[in-house]
Amino acid sequence: MAWAGWARALLALRPPPPPPHPLLRLLQRGWGESRARRVAWGDPPPPPPPPPAGRGLLLDAAAAPSSSSFSSSSRWFPGWGCRAGGLSPPGWGPWGPGPWRGISVDQLHRRGPFRWPRRNPGPLDGHPQLKGVVLRTMIRKPKKPNSANRKCCRVRLSTGKEVVAFIPGEGHNLQEHSVVLVEGGRTQDLPGVKLKVVRGKFDCAHVQKKNKPAASK
Repeated sequence: MAWAGWARALLALRPPPPPPHPLLRLLQRGWGESRARRVAWGDPPPPPPPPPAGRGLLLDAAAAPSSSSFSSSSRWFPGWGCRAGGLSPPGWGPWGPGPWRGISVDQLHRRGPFRWPRRNPGPLDGHPQLKGVVLRTMIRKPKKPNSANRKCCRVRLSTGKEVVAFIPGEGHNLQEHSVVLVEGGRTQDLPGVKLKVVRGKFDCAHVQKKNKPAASK
């Protein structure tokens, strides 16, 4: 459209915004007021504390202030801004020479505003555990090369979802309408089964310990 070209031309002709006051920039970075005023207005820094006895020249040189401390000070580089990669000269944007510009009108029209992608909360909707009612029990076959009968059950969670959960351990007492507690945890050889039943909670009994027969003498 014609107005888009005029808008881009007007945005390119506008003067760059004035650099923020160094004191304000330091305060925004979380500096204390006295320290920010001292650095921004050029007051001499306080003398360093005397080194403890027994230190050598190498330790003193290592403790000397490095050049990285110049990146937050406007006393040595007046008018320079700070960015993640270090100092940027006046009139430089984040990607090279030029004023700091935002997104253009044409880009905003084509792309729309930026939105963070929503994370998948999973079958439990972000909860560590959920209560549910067993609809039916079933037996699932694992993937190759494994071969077994995995005891599973279909559960209606308190959120209304219906999911398949694995019943760990040998033997169980679950049947239809049993109340169970379900937690996250996938079973490696069962595709699509990403939940497990908590043993010993609600209607799901603990795993029964097998009594070994007494050895005959």
